[in-house]
Amino acid sequence: MTTSHLPAANSHPPPGLSDPGAARELVRYELDAGVVTITMDDPERRNALSLELRDALWSAFRRLAADEHARVAILTSSTDRAFCSGADLDQMKRLGIAVPPRDFVPLVGRNIEVDKPVIAAVTGPAIGGGLMMTLTCDIVLAAENAVFGMPEARWGRGAPWSVPMAGMVSRRHWAELALTGAPIPAPRAAEIGLVNQVLPGAELMARAREMAGQIAANAPLTVRATLDMIRSTPDMSLSSAWDYADAVFVPVYRSQDAQEGPAAFHERRPPRWQGA
Repeated sequence: MTTSHLPAANSHPPPGLSDPGAARELVRYELDAGVVTITMDDPERRNALSLELRDALWSAFRRLAADEHARVAILTSSTDRAFCSGADLDQMKRLGIAVPPRDFVPLVGRNIEVDKPVIAAVTGPAIGGGLMMTLTCDIVLAAENAVFGMPEARWGRGAPWSVPMAGMVSRRHWAELALTGAPIPAPRAAEIGLVNQVLPGAELMARAREMAGQIAANAPLTVRATLDMIRSTPDMSLSSAWDYADAVFVPVYRSQDAQEGPAAFHERRPPRWQGA
């Protein structure tokens, strides 16, 4: 297993507003058997999306996108006090950020392409920007103490980032969360489709690693093509989605791995994937 603290991304904040040395320890990147764990680690500020934390997250996701050894990732927090409490509004005011830029924080499929599945393991409250990050993850597991909320209407802010909810929950559930600003507990989030599973806090990371391990053990070309299909087809007509999916899987069917899978099944042994 390899572990590293990540340097801040290439940004140039005004003097006194960012300490690149401090940002170095706000996110941990760990790789073990194809599974990357990206851990936000600013418990004192409940992982508020400060400039420093955002820079470190960008470094982590850029590294994930380029990491040839990574097969799947888990995004989580070091504390059960919060997964992420959202934007650091005090710092945003000092920085003079009115409209958050598109690259405010890495969002898979929005401003960064990552061809590996990302699992969110939500350890506590995921509020505002914390909920935003879970919406662009492919699978969401939540601890029993987790809550999900978008309080932007209470503070005169906005949540254009909540658009992915249109493909996850009903319009009425989206309206409830966005218009009231009231958070919902993890079981309710699972009931409406925002969360895959709710687990006792002590079991959360074990389940996330188990699921990540299952994905990492599967045929990499199939996983990549399946992820492409799942992420790309929701905005298409049914006919176009079928055509797109058919095309995506042609290289998979023609690969060496497509022959290795049946051979391994026939010989009663684990498959030896080549990724080709």
